This record gives sequence, C-alpha cells and structure tokens, in this order.
Amino acid sequence: MSDLETRRLEIDQIDQEIQSLISQRAKLAKEIAKIKQESAEEDSSAPFFYRPEREAEVLRAVKKRNDGALPADEMIRIFREIMSACLAAEQKTRVATLGPQGTYTQTAALNHFGHSIDVVPQPSVEDIFRAVEAKNADFGVVPVENSGEGMVGTTLDMLVTTPLNVCGEVELRVHHLLLGRGGDIESIGQVLAHSQALGQCRLWLETHMPGVPVIAVSSNAEAARLAAEDQKLAAIAGETAAELYELNTLAANIEDHPENTTRFLVIGETTPEPSGDDKTSLVFATQDRPGALHHQLEILARNSVNMTRIESRPSKRGLWEYLFFIDIEGHQSEELLSRVLSELHTEAAFFKMLGSYPRRVA
Repeated sequence: MSDLETRRLEIDQIDQEIQSLISQRAKLAKEIAKIKQESAEEDSSAPFFYRPEREAEVLRAVKKRNDGALPADEMIRIFREIMSACLAAEQKTRVATLGPQGTYTQTAALNHFGHSIDVVPQPSVEDIFRAVEAKNADFGVVPVENSGEGMVGTTLDMLVTTPLNVCGEVELRVHHLLLGRGGDIESIGQVLAHSQALGQCRLWLETHMPGVPVIAVSSNAEAARLAAEDQKLAAIAGETAAELYELNTLAANIEDHPENTTRFLVIGETTPEPSGDDKTSLVFATQDRPGALHHQLEILARNSVNMTRIESRPSKRGLWEYLFFIDIEGHQSEELLSRVLSELHTEAAFFKMLGSYPRRVA
C-alpha cells in the first residue's frame, strides 16, 4: 500500500469519527430542546432555543483550542455550521433580513447564524423590525454602521422606539461589484444600488462612469433583480446577487475604500446572559444645561467604563434636540455597570437600554 493510499484510509477513518460525533451532538441537542420545552411549559413561557451567549462561549473555546492546521476563522465557520444544523434539529430559526434574496444583510445573517435557518426577506429595515415584533421571525439582522458612510439613520431611529433587544453583532467586509447582463460599461444607461452602496462607490463611479445617472433603490439585491430585466441597467451588489440573478461582473471591487466594512445588529426578544466578553448599547438625551454631555461621559470615565462608540442623531421629539447612541464594554447585569447605567439614567432627559450582547467572535 502506498503512502497516498495509507493517508486516504486514515482520512476515511477520521471522517467516520467526525460524522459519528456530529450525530451524537445532534442527539444531545434534541434532548436539550426537550428539556427547554418542558421547562417553558412549567412557567408558561416560550422557550428560546438559540442562546447568543452560549454560542459565543463555544466559538471562543474553538478559537482558543485551534492548533493552526486551519485558520481560526475557518475553524469557527465550520463549528458555526455544525451548531446551526444541530439547532435546526431543535427548532429552525427564522431570521428577517433585507430582501429580496442576495442582499449583504442576508449574507451577514448566514455568517452569524449559519445556513440552517429560514431567511425571511423584508422590503425595508423598518419591516425587519416589524416582522420580529409581530413574531413572524425570531430574529432580525439590520445594518447599523459602515466604515466609510457612517451610521444607518433608519436603524438608529427604529432602535429608539422598538421593544426588541440588540442580541448580537456581525461585521461583514463588503466588496462591491458592478453587475449587468451585458459585457461592457459603455452600454450602461443607469446604475442602481442602495443609497449606502452608491455613497461607498461614489469616487469610482465619478471616475469610470461620469454622467451616468445613479438611482437609489431599496437594496442592492433589488438593484440586481432589476438589472437582470434590462440590459441597459447596471447594479452594484455582491457575488451572491451576481450568482442568484445570473449577471456578469462588469467591474470588481469598486468600493472607494478597500477596507470597506459594514456592521450589523441582531435584534430579537431574547435578552442574552453574560458571555464573559460583552458589549452594552444604549441611547440617551442630555438635560438642557451647560456641560450636560460632558457630565454624562464623566460618569463612565470616573468608573473606568470603556466607551467604544458614540454617535449623535437629531431627536424626533424636539427641535435641535439630539440623541446619543453609545456602546460600552461589559454586560448590564454586572454590578459595576448596573450602577453606572442607573446613574446615567438618573441624569438623562431620555434614556433607553438597547441591549447587552456578546462581542462578535472572529
């Protein structure tokens, strides 16, 4: 027997062991689902099968154990898919995303939950929130921030009023393609894309397609769908949309900044427990007095609470009133952070907790 045949036999044996262990894991997942269901029936509540903090703990352990034979992100991806399939054996998770099929939001959802979910496409960010609120989906994934274009105002506005919690975060490196049915740019009469994508590709479009009208639509996948129907239209979208709508790539990587990254939030009714490495998001408005914002932020500094992000947005409640969205390290259930949040609440004219959730595992 040759060395090659020997190695192949070893791989076959390992594959059998892997398959057997995955089957054992799936059986245990079903047993856990039964326990959760019985517990929920006892206290008349709906069971939450997907637990963000538990998934984060498992994936961090995978990353820590990784010996380098595969890159850590690949090992995490493999285990995420195993967990996704096992969770589907308990109960398939419904996730609302921006539609139609092929959006970056859908890609972010699949990256976070794995592919064993039911994707529920929605026509707008507002509709994603409404679908989860109406229990037509278990979770939603919404864009909140782009490294080049800044915050997504619609998402921030919805976070202020929704009863849902932020349950997680996803970051997606975004590489835009110019897509069309034809084979050259010269025949294109209009470029369609979501407004954020148009902003992220503005310099490229001005340089390579000067004078060609750009039209904002509800999503990049919708742009791809429309471009598939008209040879004179081009769409800015990703590889998934290109494959789904059978479009040609007229130009690749047309984003103005190569590190172009979009951050998404996972929203739902779940309140994640501490995972050991968490973030807390909140929004507040200051009292109408000099130095009010400085005083609020000083509460964080005095208690050595690290703020990782702050953004302001005009309030819908009054003229020239602003809301401040901040992310801080830690979980709201921790003693120190609970006390700090209580003090912030007392000093604010408006205050709302958006949620504590595991920091993304990458």
